[in-house]
Amino acid sequence: MAKLWRIHAHEPARVEALGRSAGVPSVVAQLLLCRGIHEPDQVRDFLDPRLSLLRDPFELPGMEAAVDCISRAIAAKSRITIYGDYDVDGMTGTSILWQCLKLLGADVNYYVPNRIEEGYGLNDEALRTLAQQGTKLVVTVDCGIASLNEALTAQVLGLELVVTDHHEPAATPPEATAIVHPRLHGHFYPFTGLSGSGVALKVAWALCQRADNSKKVSDRLRIFLLGAVGLAALGTVADVVPLVDENRVLVQYGLQSLKDRPGTGLAALMRITQLATKPRLDGDDLGFTISPRLNAAGRFGQAQLGIELLTTTNEERAQALAEYIHELNGSRQSLERSIYLAANKQATEQFDPEGDAALVLAGAGWHPGVIGIVAGRLAEKFHRPVVLIALDELGSKPGVGSARSVPGFNLHAALQSCSQHLLAHGGHAAAAGLKIEPSKVDAFRTDFCEFASTEIDHGTRTAELWIDAEVPLGALSLSVVEQIERMSPFGQGNRRPLFCASSVQLAEPPKPMGEGGRHLSFKLRQGQTGIRGVAFGAGEWLDALQQHDGPVDIAFRPVINEFRGNRKVELQLTDWRVSS
Repeated sequence: MAKLWRIHAHEPARVEALGRSAGVPSVVAQLLLCRGIHEPDQVRDFLDPRLSLLRDPFELPGMEAAVDCISRAIAAKSRITIYGDYDVDGMTGTSILWQCLKLLGADVNYYVPNRIEEGYGLNDEALRTLAQQGTKLVVTVDCGIASLNEALTAQVLGLELVVTDHHEPAATPPEATAIVHPRLHGHFYPFTGLSGSGVALKVAWALCQRADNSKKVSDRLRIFLLGAVGLAALGTVADVVPLVDENRVLVQYGLQSLKDRPGTGLAALMRITQLATKPRLDGDDLGFTISPRLNAAGRFGQAQLGIELLTTTNEERAQALAEYIHELNGSRQSLERSIYLAANKQATEQFDPEGDAALVLAGAGWHPGVIGIVAGRLAEKFHRPVVLIALDELGSKPGVGSARSVPGFNLHAALQSCSQHLLAHGGHAAAAGLKIEPSKVDAFRTDFCEFASTEIDHGTRTAELWIDAEVPLGALSLSVVEQIERMSPFGQGNRRPLFCASSVQLAEPPKPMGEGGRHLSFKLRQGQTGIRGVAFGAGEWLDALQQHDGPVDIAFRPVINEFRGNRKVELQLTDWRVSS
């Protein structure tokens, strides 16, 4: 669907004043103003985030009670189980706490539910099994805040429960010994955007302080925590939380930590993906190379292998795990393509762009571990909230759904409004999951789309591209793009700057690249300037571009491509339109 391009207006005097007072080039000053950064002090903290900007872990709500409980269990040699989520945020957070407790001498193991068989979060059967195996304390990571019934089950079983989470809190919190959550009702924490692994890092940090009875921990624990920052950075990027405030600090230092001390398993995965040869890592390496591979393990019900990869110290085992997880990602990509084609066909046949405010699609045999990715792609394409439901081919099991939203639409509230049709649901405003009986799908679709129509007016049903500035391609020298890179790490809340250029010629027809022609490669020319461009996941543009014989306007993000010691500017295209 066509997108509406909105280009930020700029006041040259303000750009010049900020650049002069903060000591940054005008292009950086202009981009900072687009992000609401107006004062020199803000510029310094943004461009030079320091570890000292991380708040004391004991400021987090519930931390004191959680550390008391876990410390008692360590001292008593009681069995502790870290109960994590199956996505990258959960895997990294689980790995952080497991390694921390091992260092502190705890009797600790970890448990991750099978995404396909058990679904998200705590479940009664798993708690019963853990209690039978001798667990006395369960510490959740990236889950548990909405597990009210399961918390009562833990009480009946005689299990202590510590919840560490960052998802939408329930109106009534679960009955637990302690809850560590940045948005806990009745408490105030200055930054509510921490990921599950970020919260887990804070818990580990607090436990290390308590173990040493000092704010400054011993060298042994300090080295562990520096490595844990890298895992927290990986979980933070993977969970697409805002890369501002504490998250920006974690990712800035975590990228360097992952380069310097990746751990045995991640080092093996980085060799396979050729990240080990890069002079430096960036957020895209975490978000588009490492995270999809770890997530593939979770999507196929094998998240425990991802945690083992992150924690193993055995070189041979690390290599075997890295190779297997890399292959799983290939299988995930193949499944994703086939489901996308089927769901996109269904959407195209059913979707009324004028009348429909949302899409609810269902298919028998769709893999429940992959539908979330496809829902995200379709939500971006149609600029509507999308729910994909994987139906059991035999019809003997409930359907499993995954939903992705668009800006301004709260999925958590939408599913809550339709809960009478659902067996279960959970998640947050941007992404959620559900279980549903096949016979209820049509009724759910009607009510979900009706709710969306009341929340999303016609004026906001066209996707918007917020463009930082229009620039001539000739202005994008290597030195200019290097200045732009000072604003990294990029991600949610600090997206890589988006520019546009008008009347650009295709120097030759675009070429498909990647398996199945999923991506496109371009040679672009504007005046005397020629430059290479790529468009990831935009293979469907090919026919329209080949049929067009004239100049185009392009929206793009400039990047620096490093290959065999050579560095040059390339453009990553996000949209195009015929020049008027």
